[in-house]
Amino acid sequence: MTERRPSEWQLAELRSAVEELPDPELPMVTLGDLGVVHAVRIGSDGTPEVELTPTFLGCPAMEVIERAVRGVLAEAGHPAGRVHRVLVPAWSTDRISERGRRRLAEHGIAPPGRPAGAEVRAVTVALGPPCPHCGSQATRPLSPFGATRCQAILLCTACRETFAQFRAG
Repeated sequence: MTERRPSEWQLAELRSAVEELPDPELPMVTLGDLGVVHAVRIGSDGTPEVELTPTFLGCPAMEVIERAVRGVLAEAGHPAGRVHRVLVPAWSTDRISERGRRRLAEHGIAPPGRPAGAEVRAVTVALGPPCPHCGSQATRPLSPFGATRCQAILLCTACRETFAQFRAG
């Protein structure tokens, strides 16, 4: 059976399916939430191609993510679909969606600062990002390395809880 070139509608469906895959290290967020899906397009030979931008250079989850994306392509009838890593432009925390930021916070991971172009407000002097447990900004770095390479560990001096934060990237 030969593969047929996907229509624009089918390409949008492929992108949606890829973006809804959970991140293997942070399953509360999807690849779409994290903004790692750079592009979904039709290659010059008519084969679907998915371009992914890793959150961290050398991210150990990329092989698992690529395998899951190939599974989505195969389920959609495109077993020869290709997956590529794109390093330029580099991923940054600005790509995390509002839903992704909310889900990270709900699971005790401090989302990074507001994306570029966000509403400008008065600057408040604080020691660190707000604690996802109590909201205090009396936080400080505890370790530059967290459960994954793209996270750091912080300590809230108000409630004495530790929490993870996405490292700015």
